[in-house]
Amino acid sequence: MGARILIVDDAAFMRMMIKDILTKNGYQIVGEAENGSVAVEKYKELKPELTTMDITMPEMDGISAVKEIRDFDPQANIIMCSAMGQQAMVIDAIQAGAKDFIVKPFQPDRVLEAVRKALS
Repeated sequence: MGARILIVDDAAFMRMMIKDILTKNGYQIVGEAENGSVAVEKYKELKPELTTMDITMPEMDGISAVKEIRDFDPQANIIMCSAMGQQAMVIDAIQAGAKDFIVKPFQPDRVLEAVRKALS
């Protein structure tokens, strides 16, 4: 069984796309969250080996969620997901502690490469 992964995105469709790519490649999806505050709760509860995190979400954005998760677990592996043209936010995310980022629409090869890199 592959690594345990938490998927965070406010769009159910995007969560489904990532879940599909990862499960087909042997990863285990242990949870999903639709915003940053739910993500922080689920992270503490599920302790996944990796989290994919959308940047722009209601209630709490991905960057704030990364900071909270990293405060709780400095070893957290988090990959940011962003739409095109959010480069400044991606830099903020990396500075907040994200290991990598993938751009929407997702390319399966790029998603898998980022996951493997973050877990190694």
